Amino acid sequence: MIQSAEDLGQPVGVKRACEVLGVPRSSLYHTRQPVQPLAPRAQPARALKPEERQAVRDVLNNERFVDSAPRQGYATLLDEEIYRCSWRTMYRILDEFQEVRERRTQLTPPNYVKPELLATAPNQLWSWDITRLLGPAKWPYFYVYVILDVFSRYVVGWMIAEREAASLAETLIADTCAKQGIRRDQLTLPADRGSAMRSKPVALLLSDLGVTKTHTRPYTSNDNPYSEAQFKTLKYRPDFPERFGSVVDARGWAQPFFQWYNNEHYHTGLNLMTPAMVHYGLAETVRDQRNQVLQAAYAAHPERFVRGVPVVPDLSREVWINKPCEVFSAADIAQ
Repeated sequence: MIQSAEDLGQPVGVKRACEVLGVPRSSLYHTRQPVQPLAPRAQPARALKPEERQAVRDVLNNERFVDSAPRQGYATLLDEEIYRCSWRTMYRILDEFQEVRERRTQLTPPNYVKPELLATAPNQLWSWDITRLLGPAKWPYFYVYVILDVFSRYVVGWMIAEREAASLAETLIADTCAKQGIRRDQLTLPADRGSAMRSKPVALLLSDLGVTKTHTRPYTSNDNPYSEAQFKTLKYRPDFPERFGSVVDARGWAQPFFQWYNNEHYHTGLNLMTPAMVHYGLAETVRDQRNQVLQAAYAAHPERFVRGVPVVPDLSREVWINKPCEVFSAADIAQ
């Protein structure tokens, strides 16, 4: 394990080690310099005594002044014929304890863990989300539930309803798992923190099906990028209407869209394969056929291919949500 740039300095050189670790060499050399202790500063004779400073802090942090700026407390005390110190000194005393900005008791937000999820084949990792479609008037909406396979980008299940409800999500997940033949402990299903995603019926259903449930961090779209990208494709279609007249109208539009998305849409994230090709194991056959076409084109006009024989790139064998940072070994750095 890499400890510091100094540890790697001997086997691979200081310059190379600093480049890999992202440490400026000037900072490394600076840390090697001996630190000279500072001489203690003499306390001015006019300075407040420790007990006086504590008394000022106690006054500013009591219920009377805790919601006020130090200058407000200073002026209030003056009107009551009380002087403890200048308002500037009040600021300095509070700054020592990092109490200048907010001195009330604050709720500490929970520390959400970043999900790091990996898929190496279809039906290992799904992503699901809900988006809204505008209805015929200002307030009515229609809700699109979409379950997407992360590895193949194949929409394995979708539904359009007039409301967002846990019971509807439960039905969609159960039907989709049955249709795809999901076994226990096979699938991981991350989702955001919407009410339907966090509901108890959905949690119990996933537990019964043996599906691992995870949640994204609040307000972090990068934790659910594939569903967000799929919704963007849906809403940027040329024939996507500004409003839908009814839920039947919305379903009538969505049916051919998902048919196109799964079977006809050449996905840039899949090296221009369709999601159905990848989901049902046809990608290698299609890749071989495309390579034959390219080789024939090269044989007919090699002068047009300045970089040699063109090759269709292979599909990625790993698809991540929040891929962890790579850890370099000394051998990797030496190369």
